[in-house]
Amino acid sequence: MARDIRTGHSKEAVMELAVQALVDECKRQDESCLYTSTALFEWIKYLRLWRKILITTPIILSAIAASAMVKHYEWIAGSAALLAGILPAILRALDLDKDLAAIARQANQYKILQDRFRQSWRVCALGNSEEFKRDFKANMKMMDDLRLASPAVPDRFFAKAQQKIGKGHYDFAVDAKSSESTLPV
Repeated sequence: MARDIRTGHSKEAVMELAVQALVDECKRQDESCLYTSTALFEWIKYLRLWRKILITTPIILSAIAASAMVKHYEWIAGSAALLAGILPAILRALDLDKDLAAIARQANQYKILQDRFRQSWRVCALGNSEEFKRDFKANMKMMDDLRLASPAVPDRFFAKAQQKIGKGHYDFAVDAKSSESTLPV
């Protein structure tokens, strides 16, 4: 049996080490996708709230400006009318609809990649090592392409993601039941 002169291991042992290294990298990428997608989803919730505020507030301010109750308080009516006119422009300038759609698409793509990396290390790694390597390379190509277009997520949303994940929000019951001894570590 051929031995690798660098490590002193057989060719099969070297292949096992290579597969194990890819399994470990798949786990890292799986975790990275989990944190990134969760942070993006948290950011989306925040942006959606601000979008709702910027849409509903002008309606309320317009009603206040037109109200007979503030008819004698011109400065209140004028301020309400001014803000009711400015807020839609702010909403338009922020382009939240476009940003929300792009961030949601990114979050979903990271979630899809998370599943693919998990399937790679949990399932593909148990089969043919060459197929596993090809699967890993394809997933990494997708990851690289996705990272090129990813927005910079504010740190506070990563902190929220860490808290949420730490509390077990993304733990699956099937993982707790499964036996890790039959899977690559």
